Amino acid sequence: MQKKPNRLSSALVVAGLVALLSGCGTSLNHAPVEDRTAVKPSKPAGASPSGGSASSSNADAKPLPGAENAGKPGYYTVKPGDTLIRVALENGQGWRDLVKWNGLDNPNVIEVGQVLRVVPPGVDAASVSARPINSAKVESRPLDGKAPAASAPAGGSSAASAAGGAAAASAAAAAARSDDDDISWAWPTNGPLIGSFDEARNNKGLDFSGKAGDPVLAAADGRVMYAGSGLRGYGHMVIIKHNAGYISAYAHNQALLVKEDQVVRKGQKIAEMGSSDADQVKLHFEIRRQTKLMDPAKLLPAR
Repeated sequence: MQKKPNRLSSALVVAGLVALLSGCGTSLNHAPVEDRTAVKPSKPAGASPSGGSASSSNADAKPLPGAENAGKPGYYTVKPGDTLIRVALENGQGWRDLVKWNGLDNPNVIEVGQVLRVVPPGVDAASVSARPINSAKVESRPLDGKAPAASAPAGGSSAASAAGGAAAASAAAAAARSDDDDISWAWPTNGPLIGSFDEARNNKGLDFSGKAGDPVLAAADGRVMYAGSGLRGYGHMVIIKHNAGYISAYAHNQALLVKEDQVVRKGQKIAEMGSSDADQVKLHFEIRRQTKLMDPAKLLPAR
């Protein structure tokens, strides 16, 4: 004989299931609320979340280093894809100098939007159109000091002393500019030319063919400001800072024979030709005058 279902028991079971499902629903809603809170700092400036204030949201967003110098002559705002080595190359400076001038703790970490000083401290960047003037001389030779003393009369005011210092700096910059074209250039290899300078097609220098191991020569006297493979697309590369504001770059080598800060002479073997970061054995050669790309063929002597 079958027993009739107990209505009271069935009601209790249903009530228990409802309570259990209600409890689960509360637990699942908790995580999305935390996620929305976590992304609040990404809201545009001035926008405030529901129930919050704009000031509390803005307080979480810290300005990037150097932001107060954005747009000023002598400063560079980091773009996506930049590395410190690339910024240094494009501004005619050594990456170690940028580390020092900007007080960087880790040269491998720079942020998009960060503003970097790309001229030496004390240089009037506005007077040189934000282009570094002969920083190699400034780093390797102390300023003479005689010119500022002569320009400031004994017992003169601090304003007069400052004016004398500015005049001396301007004279030094003018002297550096006058020496810009005094470099004696030489071809960096004996290999045949296979690619000409074409800035419109993003070929920033000359390309030479050769055999793996062929000598790569310094195109002029100078000091090695970089030797390594930290710049994508260039492979093993040497960058030389010359004595009058020019730099030259030698890319795609298989071996580097010089070290950073080493003094080199025109015609000295600095690397061996290779195919690092390239589809064939070749030398890619660039010359920059301060921040401006130059056509090396217009500076090298006739072959």
